[in-house]
Amino acid sequence: MNTRGTTTRVLIVDDSALVRKVMTEILSSDPGIEVVGAASDPHEARIRIKELNPDVLTLDVEMPRMDGITFLGNLMRLRPMPVVMVSSLTEAGADVTLAALELGAIDFVTKPKLDVAHGLQEYADEITAKVKAAARARPRARLTPPGPVPGAGAIAAKAVMTRVRATDRLLAIGASTGGTEAIREVLEAMPPDAPPTVITQHIPEAFSKPFADRLDRHSAMRVCEATDGQQILPGHAYVAPGNRHLKVKRDGARFICKLDDGEPVNRHKPSVDVLFESVAQQVGVNAVAVLLTGMGGDGARGMRQILDAGGPTIAQDEATSVVWGMPGEAVKLGAAKEVLPLSKIAKRALELATG
Repeated sequence: MNTRGTTTRVLIVDDSALVRKVMTEILSSDPGIEVVGAASDPHEARIRIKELNPDVLTLDVEMPRMDGITFLGNLMRLRPMPVVMVSSLTEAGADVTLAALELGAIDFVTKPKLDVAHGLQEYADEITAKVKAAARARPRARLTPPGPVPGAGAIAAKAVMTRVRATDRLLAIGASTGGTEAIREVLEAMPPDAPPTVITQHIPEAFSKPFADRLDRHSAMRVCEATDGQQILPGHAYVAPGNRHLKVKRDGARFICKLDDGEPVNRHKPSVDVLFESVAQQVGVNAVAVLLTGMGGDGARGMRQILDAGGPTIAQDEATSVVWGMPGEAVKLGAAKEVLPLSKIAKRALELATG
């Protein structure tokens, strides 16, 4: 975390001279950011980190001599610091980026395969915001691999289709920066017959399905990217597709997923507020809302609506959040009935949803 003042000192690590130039121009245009140097590969980056002691590193995934993931793993083990990954906007890039977040990277920005300079400039505001947020974040280095993938019994239990009633509890989860790992930790602790769960994580379109697939591999629940009209069932979790809002809609005695192609809300699509507001309206007192780590304030107003409708609400605490933006806003708004560390959220959510 940056404790040296208001200026965020950044080191750019990328094998492309063009990307280094464009990233330097974008970040230097913000008066709160100083680009202290650049490196073309991880070996040069090691030297620059020792010399310059930056607050934040931007790190390319594909580089010569050592790939970004190997370097990140070494860095987070030996000198944990805030890292923002710069990755290709492809499904293969998504898998590698999710692995980087698992290792402790704070966030990521995407670069197109064609016309990189123009593509990065289009996301200049997002890039600077993520770098500045990373400087305030708490790196959570994963020193041990994730828990074991559920065994054969749990996987078989995924196929069990339990009857859903309109009075059943529904769990709604929202997250942003740091959320891919926070959500994984919550779902890993859920049994195969857990209450139906709907999830909005701020994530690009190419990344949401790989994210859902990764969650599915590490959860006894069946996890998928939500589709329009899909029935919401116990033992299942539904992830909002990138660039589509996810809503919950009552259809007779059951609930279904409703995808919405409307405008971004709070600059996000999908938006947590959109999900939570639909849950407040359609599920009401039978909903349990969880707001996890994330930059900004998306989800706080929607969580307040769920609380006002009688549904219990939980916000992740500041100490375990990578960025205490969204859950912090919920606390300020009086929307969080309980504030808990990440390790206790799954157990408490289950108690509230099954009690």
